[in-house]
Amino acid sequence: MLETERLNLHIASREEMERFIAAQSDEVMIKAYREMLQGCLDHPEQWAWYAIWMIETKDGTHVGDLCFKGLGDDGSVEIGYGISDEYQRRGYATEAVSAAVRWAQEQTGVERVEAEAEADNLASLRVLEKCGFVPTGAMGEEGPRFVKQ
Repeated sequence: MLETERLNLHIASREEMERFIAAQSDEVMIKAYREMLQGCLDHPEQWAWYAIWMIETKDGTHVGDLCFKGLGDDGSVEIGYGISDEYQRRGYATEAVSAAVRWAQEQTGVERVEAEAEADNLASLRVLEKCGFVPTGAMGEEGPRFVKQ
């Protein structure tokens, strides 16, 4: 578990991921979370790089989640994150992403941390900026790509 000033981040177990997926209503997110779970099952030795990381306040309130999208052979990891609508604009994403990026950079084999954000998602772009990410000039599936400096 990672702890920040206001948050606890923990890597979900298979059972937690299955319950979390079952509780979702957005088909796009269900598909994404199922892909994460499958990544965990296909690469159990790299569970942390595929799992859902639960973001909770110190009192246990679930406010969002994040994930890495596998550890690439080139040492790259991509982070994705989301905060539930009712908990946005409180700095939780910046706090969680900062902690997760620090953790990732300390892991063996990690050369760089990357991210993507839709060009019109100003809140996500601001999180990346505050966390020290800079644009790479490349486009990804979800928008412009960024790398942590």
